[in-house]
Amino acid sequence: MHFDLTKHNIGNTDRLIRAIAGAVLIVSTFLGSHWVGGLIGAVLLGTAYLRFCPAYALFDFSSNKEADPVAK
Repeated sequence: MHFDLTKHNIGNTDRLIRAIAGAVLIVSTFLGSHWVGGLIGAVLLGTAYLRFCPAYALFDFSSNKEADPVAK
């Protein structure tokens, strides 16, 4: 397990899905949904912006096809 924020482990498609889902969850919070959805949306937007997911790093997974394979 290695948490290095400079090594991107989120690919372009994954990043787009996270950004859209995060934005939808944040908007739904302002329209009357529960605040937990907004919190999850903020996390999704943050991981999409940083292109790094700690859960992916925990399991040595990467959806970024341009990156080198994860070294153990």
